[in-house]
Amino acid sequence: MRGFVLLLAVLPFLAFAQEAIVTDSNVNSKTETTLRSPPPSAIIPNMNISNSDLCTVGIAGAVQTQILGISAGSTVRDMNCERLKNAKTLYDMGMKVAAVSVMCQDERVFKAMMNGGTPCPYDGLIGPAAKAAWLAEGKGEASEINEEEELTDEEKTAIGAGSVASLLLLLLL
Repeated sequence: MRGFVLLLAVLPFLAFAQEAIVTDSNVNSKTETTLRSPPPSAIIPNMNISNSDLCTVGIAGAVQTQILGISAGSTVRDMNCERLKNAKTLYDMGMKVAAVSVMCQDERVFKAMMNGGTPCPYDGLIGPAAKAAWLAEGKGEASEINEEEELTDEEKTAIGAGSVASLLLLLLL
């Protein structure tokens, strides 16, 4: 009895399987693929500058057109970061006057020191003697530090990046 019930349960599936085998079908397909241009391949260079002790910033970019792909990368030194690290190292070694001298290389710090009544060291002189030496040289309260416009590293980097972006934009046209 069990075998008969099993046969009744499986019989419809066997009939379906036989019918699928008997059926004949022909499928003809013709597919043609034409590759007209290579895929874009301009890849931004990988620059590992994740060390927190480095005073650099990474800049990278890439542009791909149908004809030409360009990628470039570079690092830019952060001079203010280097100045701060050098001053801190000098201060940690007990050379406080030298540390202040390094910081005074920044025009803003120099002006702040003069305005605060604690002039930057001058050729080994500190305090009022240093202030008199700075004034005799023409720097300090009587005549400010040279006010000529000089491009900073950040401005030079921005100008260079803008020039490269303009050239890349011309390539796209």
